[in-house]
Amino acid sequence: MDITGASAIVTGGASGLGEATSRLLAEKGMKVVVADLGHQQEKGDALAKEIGGLFVAADVTDTDQVQAAVDAAVEMGPLKALVNCAGIGWASRTIGKNGEPHDLDIFRRVIEINLVGTFNCIRLAASAMNSNEGDADGCRGAIVNTASVAAYDGQIGQAAYSASKGGVVGMTLTIARDLGAAGIRVNTIAPGLIDTPIYGEGEHAEAFKAKLGESVLFPRRLGVASEFASLALELITNSYINAQDIRVDGGIRMPPK
Repeated sequence: MDITGASAIVTGGASGLGEATSRLLAEKGMKVVVADLGHQQEKGDALAKEIGGLFVAADVTDTDQVQAAVDAAVEMGPLKALVNCAGIGWASRTIGKNGEPHDLDIFRRVIEINLVGTFNCIRLAASAMNSNEGDADGCRGAIVNTASVAAYDGQIGQAAYSASKGGVVGMTLTIARDLGAAGIRVNTIAPGLIDTPIYGEGEHAEAFKAKLGESVLFPRRLGVASEFASLALELITNSYINAQDIRVDGGIRMPPK
């Protein structure tokens, strides 16, 4: 799929996986809407200015805000790509050490952002993509979701996170089938241990990351955001990849804890 001059939306685009993806798509000729929460405005504006895109404050669970991001993208060019990177994590056992039950509101919140929010962005972006003129294959756009290896080997305390990411994996084929008639491809990336700001900075953080990397099959290190971004680009541009869930994890299989 030719992406030159087309627009893209990257949710969670102001940092981590989203930032790396925003930079790469812009480098390859796309006009990128960096969509992220309002508190990321300063960072998002700086990134958007650097890559020739636009920052839009958007909570993925808010339909009006997501639609505003879609509208902004369409104004810059035909919307041909959506990369869903927005998400949150949470660690809590089903029952705690004293037998107290998992907070149900927290479970709902993780599902609402990671799963419902992902679908919210898909449905609104796909509606706009449907208006594009198809290419030789009839392709009008491509969507890339972010799951996690926790969808397959969730660890102790990851019930909410694993459920949300398992849901993203589970709906990939169905949505790809739904959108096939519109010429829109849908794929999902399931990252493993990726070096993002979540691990912090400094000597202690570096030692912790090095220790984590020892559990990876090969190469024995954490992944980097650019490795995620390169796959996202391939899933957008390669017209024959559809309905796939692809692990980017160095071959790791997570232990129970």
